[in-house]
Amino acid sequence: MKILRLGFVLVVAVCFFSGSQAPVQPNDGPYKFLKEIAVGAEGGWDYLSVDDVARKLYVTHGTKIVVIDVDKDAVVGEIPGLPGVHGFAVAPELGRGFASNGQESKAAVVDLKTLQILSKVDTGLNPDAILFEPGHKEVYAFNGRGNSATVFDAASGAVRATIPLPGKPEFARVDVSAGRIYNNSETTSELVVIDTASHQVVAKWPIAPGEEASGLALDLAHHRLFIGCSNNLMVMMDSTNGKVLGSIPIGQGVDANGFDPGTGYAFASCGDGTMTVARVDDTGKLALVQTVATTRGARTMTLDPRTHKVYLSAASYETEAAPAPEAKPGAKPPRPKVVPGSFKVLVYGIK
Repeated sequence: MKILRLGFVLVVAVCFFSGSQAPVQPNDGPYKFLKEIAVGAEGGWDYLSVDDVARKLYVTHGTKIVVIDVDKDAVVGEIPGLPGVHGFAVAPELGRGFASNGQESKAAVVDLKTLQILSKVDTGLNPDAILFEPGHKEVYAFNGRGNSATVFDAASGAVRATIPLPGKPEFARVDVSAGRIYNNSETTSELVVIDTASHQVVAKWPIAPGEEASGLALDLAHHRLFIGCSNNLMVMMDSTNGKVLGSIPIGQGVDANGFDPGTGYAFASCGDGTMTVARVDDTGKLALVQTVATTRGARTMTLDPRTHKVYLSAASYETEAAPAPEAKPGAKPPRPKVVPGSFKVLVYGIK
């Protein structure tokens, strides 16, 4: 996932000023805007993750992680000392969290109670996505510039394997019962399957008609993957065999995808200021439920499966930046200037 530093294409022709930007109200559908959690401070942002056990939301921002109480929707702490942090994986049963620090090519091991860094593990270049695999109690750091995954023991920090990957890795998800980890290979437009016992790549599945995927979500019960692609598509794939089951159009600049097992909704958050909500209908077809208007640049998200709330990182901008003429769908747009101290988390929920 790309760390977000400035901004993205406008979804509507609206001028943005130096004051606070309220998100555009969502279209008809189950989800509506609930509130904005002010965070402030400077720096880019990337992944968000929810610890449903501790009821905490971890938001990567600059060189730290901001900790939010999801029952109060309030900032309750932070984890500093994380240069270029991309993601944060939690292991509640171990009382630990794991941060991928892209600028120093290390993963930090964090005590979830004290929010103190316990140690750091060397990874490949620019670790980006990171996840905890509970079956073997291992952590996988996916190295964006290293085209590899570093696997280390969650308790000791000892590196157990370095897995070569075919391209630049993005989002990853784990299916413990299947003994598999699924990872998007952005530069090869493939879904890579890793066997958690052998630490080997056992399959590479094309995602066509999708291209250059970033976001990835997994419906464990029905063995479906939801893949966010740079050519403005959400692709649905069978996680048992790699068969593409369908796709729907989404906004431009997708980064994250999510799936809520309680509602059956799949999500794609996009930098153009939209969040797609989809669902598999009675015929097995992936169908659009709602296109929620968020705010420009709000392309990273996570959800709380207990409350079904969706959280998106965002900021306000001082100036517009028009897209380049005849820009390729999914191309990186120009970057307008962020209003200092305007970083925030947007909260959406079911009406």
